[in-house]
Amino acid sequence: MFENIISGFYEFFNFNSFLYMNIGLFLGVIFGAIPGLSVMLCLVLFLPFTYSIGPIESFMFLLGIYCAGSYGGSISAILIRTPGTPHAAATMIDGHPLAEKGEAKKALKIALEASTFGGIFSALILLFTAPQVAKIAAKFGAPEYFILCVFGLSVIAGVSGDSLLKGILSGCLGLFISTIGMDIISGTFRFTLNNYNLYAGLPLVVVLIGLFAISETLLKANMKIGIEKETEKDHLGSGKITKFEYERMFSPTLKSSIIGVIIGAIPGTGASMASFLSYDRAKKSSKFPNEFGNGSIEGVAAAEAANNAVTGATLIPLLTLGIPGDGAVAILLGTLMVNGLTPGPNLFKEHGVTLYAIMVGLIFINLFMFFQGRFLTKYFAKVTEIPKEILVPLIVIFCFAGIYSVNSSIFDLKCSIIFGVIAYILIKLKFSTIPILLGMVLGNLTEMNFRRSLIISQGNLSIFIKRPISLFFILLLILAIFFIIRSSKKAN
Repeated sequence: MFENIISGFYEFFNFNSFLYMNIGLFLGVIFGAIPGLSVMLCLVLFLPFTYSIGPIESFMFLLGIYCAGSYGGSISAILIRTPGTPHAAATMIDGHPLAEKGEAKKALKIALEASTFGGIFSALILLFTAPQVAKIAAKFGAPEYFILCVFGLSVIAGVSGDSLLKGILSGCLGLFISTIGMDIISGTFRFTLNNYNLYAGLPLVVVLIGLFAISETLLKANMKIGIEKETEKDHLGSGKITKFEYERMFSPTLKSSIIGVIIGAIPGTGASMASFLSYDRAKKSSKFPNEFGNGSIEGVAAAEAANNAVTGATLIPLLTLGIPGDGAVAILLGTLMVNGLTPGPNLFKEHGVTLYAIMVGLIFINLFMFFQGRFLTKYFAKVTEIPKEILVPLIVIFCFAGIYSVNSSIFDLKCSIIFGVIAYILIKLKFSTIPILLGMVLGNLTEMNFRRSLIISQGNLSIFIKRPISLFFILLLILAIFFIIRSSKKAN
């Protein structure tokens, strides 16, 4: 194996690999940071460009977009409380409060360093243990997916704000939104009101921008401009992270990287589940749980380490089993096929050197993401110096452009505005909007795998306790519920 790694390193190490990698990283950060312009969109737009270059350069370019896009979503989440990507919503919970305290540079730096750590960690796991991890992930069936999703939904308790009941109600609203559209299993239409625009359900980016961006602009529009101008000139902070803060960040960053790798190696789960699970785990194990939601450095580090640890781990089932972990990785699957690399068990035997070159390159991608981020962070942070009367209209323009780019639909724009107004009212009533997103992200996956499990077992619920992995997650779920109830009683 080590001979293949060395050969792969020599294959990768050339000027073109570094050039395309850095172009991809720059594009990924931009598309990730602008709400509505997703990483998927960036990959699709620039995919034809890779047809004229070699497989290693193609992957360096596309993986650069993929990894940098995961980090880029945190930039707008921290600076303007608008997640550039769905999983950056977990970063927003503590990142934006840090920016409001005048520590925008510190929040961005923490996000960058945690993202780099998570990315390199997952790249090393991919390099040394891909086949072994894929074997474990391949044992996951519908029952395991269902219990894992329910376990993910238990995170709602950790992001509910001051009221667990309000958090559960918000989560239920998110679950309801996820049911709108055609039922994948039966083919029937649910809650579409006979409107063909709802047949495919509501696009996540439309709801996401409505819940966070539109509602935030409505909240900012109510603020007095004179006070805002004064706050705008507030200190951005030095961005310096103390030794004590690094010590606090290390444990949640490492644990979250492990969680990100595990979740990422399971096809169909995604970075949103990983970031929220990691955030919840960090909050429960922290010595300073009261800081979470108010600008916790541990919260930012946990969320960012997890969502970037997913990037390398999603390649594990892709390269070893031919199963794409998410939509973005499905595009990478197409790139493999175009270059004559058929994913599956024989891929390492037939094209071992090329694969090891790609995996070695993923480590360098995360390193160069760090260098680009360090150089550009000071410019990103200056967004907070733009007066609100200029920034708010710009955010609205970018959001509407992003929404329209999804389906070229005026209906989507109207839906996003409606969700923005709903979120605005909920925020005024002291409801958290994060559980809505969490419920929507996990709703379809939870329902689909529950029904598949019952079809497999012919309606027998014992299927969930007969399988060892499923039983393990049930015990974890019971333990999580126990701690939630205990924490709730202590709070009262």
